[in-house]
Amino acid sequence: MKKIHKLLTVAAVAGSCLTVSAQALHSGYFLEGYSYRHQLNPAFAGERNYISIPALGNINIGTQGNIGVGTFLFPQNDQLTTFMHSSISGEEFLSGLKDNNRINANINLTLLSAGFHAWGGFNTVDINLRSNTSMNLPYDLFAFMKMGMTGNETHYHMENLGIESNNYVELAFGHSRKINDKLNVGGKLKFLLGGANLSMKMTEMDVTMAQDKWMVRANGEMNASLKGLMMPTKEESGRKLDNPSQRDLIDWDNIDVDSPGLGGFGMAIDLGATYKIMDDLTLSAALLDFGFISWNNTIKAATSNSAWEFDGFKNIAVDSELGDDDPNSLNSQLDAIGKDLEDYASFHRTENGVKRTAMLGATLNIGAEYAFPLYNKLHFGFLSSTRIKGKYSWSEGRISANVAPIKWFDAGVNYAISSFGSSFGWLLNFHPRGFNFFIGMDHLMGKVTPQFIPVKSGNMNVSLGFNVTFGDRK
Repeated sequence: MKKIHKLLTVAAVAGSCLTVSAQALHSGYFLEGYSYRHQLNPAFAGERNYISIPALGNINIGTQGNIGVGTFLFPQNDQLTTFMHSSISGEEFLSGLKDNNRINANINLTLLSAGFHAWGGFNTVDINLRSNTSMNLPYDLFAFMKMGMTGNETHYHMENLGIESNNYVELAFGHSRKINDKLNVGGKLKFLLGGANLSMKMTEMDVTMAQDKWMVRANGEMNASLKGLMMPTKEESGRKLDNPSQRDLIDWDNIDVDSPGLGGFGMAIDLGATYKIMDDLTLSAALLDFGFISWNNTIKAATSNSAWEFDGFKNIAVDSELGDDDPNSLNSQLDAIGKDLEDYASFHRTENGVKRTAMLGATLNIGAEYAFPLYNKLHFGFLSSTRIKGKYSWSEGRISANVAPIKWFDAGVNYAISSFGSSFGWLLNFHPRGFNFFIGMDHLMGKVTPQFIPVKSGNMNVSLGFNVTFGDRK
């Protein structure tokens, strides 16, 4: 049990500290001089041709979550301690949690990007490194870890516990064009080269702790896809088996990767449109990343479907000459219970090296932009973004004020409310002839640690990029 607690504690704290996201800034959705608007809606055309500086065209680093590192770490005698320390009360720790504690990492690192006006519209070519990772940790998971048994009978229900990660390289070709004075449309075709995929979820996980019996029921499944990935069972590793049920348990100590490489292939599309209802009002919508990846080498595993029960210690040896080495001693029985529970909650390999197709998480953006009639260089905007991915779905609404006082500079400030809380954002965008430089944030940093890790909220974001532009402004 202690080993399980330690693993879960490390996973929670590390996830809240290290989640990194990089993508096109939502704060730039309504700024026409921002070169990467087409990543938010493929109907948007750049004002000039551009080519990115490799690795410098679009850098965006941040975190996203409804919990922060301060949820799990507490000051104690000028040092930090975890929530499991006896000096931290259960009420103090649990009051900072949500029903579902969520951490997301969405990386879109632009390796190379170019855009140019030709063939009756605006065309883009992108090579991106994508990594989308989501964690969902229910409240009762941490209540069980911290509180244990609190009465004659205690129940914990931990469904929706899971983690999912999708990692691939994306080659995207986009085209947008003007249909008439009111309507613009655009689309992208994406070829996806799979790197690694992981999906772990508990469809059911219940713990009942009573005076006469403890019972745990856990039904979960795991899919891991990576070229060269080897996840041997305990039997294949030659490990000693205490009972036949351990034969197909995954031996986590001997997992290895031999010559990683292309693990799958897939395709996706982006679709978008803008429509000018009147001179001062424009509506827009886009569906992004609608597609799939077919993975070649997938290892499937599942937990046991039968309940684990403990109805008390049997024949405890008190004055045995063997001491703690006696199989019936209290320590020996506690160790055996811990091993049984760890084996029960671990994954049994069911299939090895099979093919599996997984859908990407799609994103829906809907925007409305209003030009202030008394000063047409000032625009107000509203952007609704929804990520569609089952239990890992999220939504955000962002209102913004954007101004372009001169042709080569525009800026915006905005406020967002999302599934991860509220935040302020801003963007400064310089786009004279010859280059485009931008710097901004979707989420202003609040209180942070000396390592710039957000304490109270998991939301933090800093973005900048430099691109070479050429040709006349369109």
